[in-house]
Amino acid sequence: MRIASWNINSVRLRAEQVARFVREAEPDVLCLQEIKCQEAEFPVEAFAAAGLLHIRISGQKGWHGVAIASRLPLEDAPSLAVCREGHARCVSAIVAGVEIQNFYIPAGGDLPDRAANPKFDHKLDFFARLTGEMARRDPKAALVIAGDLNVAPGENDVWNHKFMSKVVSHTPVEVEAMAALKASLDFIDLAREATPEPEKLFSWWSYRAADFRASNRGLRLDHIWITPGLRDAAFQAGKPSARVHDYVRAWDRPSDHAPVTVDLAV
Repeated sequence: MRIASWNINSVRLRAEQVARFVREAEPDVLCLQEIKCQEAEFPVEAFAAAGLLHIRISGQKGWHGVAIASRLPLEDAPSLAVCREGHARCVSAIVAGVEIQNFYIPAGGDLPDRAANPKFDHKLDFFARLTGEMARRDPKAALVIAGDLNVAPGENDVWNHKFMSKVVSHTPVEVEAMAALKASLDFIDLAREATPEPEKLFSWWSYRAADFRASNRGLRLDHIWITPGLRDAAFQAGKPSARVHDYVRAWDRPSDHAPVTVDLAV
């Protein structure tokens, strides 16, 4: 089962790109973030034509929004109320016996100060609530966390560690919050297992650069983690099959995020 995570930055604007990616990368399950539409506005017909007949949507007018689209049937999974603002930032489903929790964690604004910036406080509160939820789970269970988690955790997950340590997405307090979430169930970061340090690995590039490859000022904000209970399913060949499909970022009118995929033998 191939699982993909992609911050699509408006699903209605990029439904054709979704169809192209599905044809080329052949994901069985596609976790989307920033769909930027309500449930009734989601382009269900276009997804069905692409073979993704089963969909769970948590939408919101104009902002945020997440969805899981699948070739395989979806069953209900626990819905986690970890966003204090009530935004559409989490959607869940069980696919082939695997629980998938898809998140769009708040970006956090521009100022890394909880007292002065409510958006940054919201981001850290989201992490804390989610960490508390995960700490009550069983690490042997088949659980996947996917999505735009909006933190680049390692020195090689950003284009310049020293500079980015002062910028929201890579500040020490955010990295610490993500580390606490990862430790809560001993999650395995499959993209980093597949592409070990010190190789640089990014999934997001700003629109400001005319040529994102030339500037390569990227961040790894998009993640797919698994619990230890899925380790054997991911490490069939000694290391996991996981990659960032950075070529998608070079398409016409792209999202600023590239999709990430992992394969699980389930």
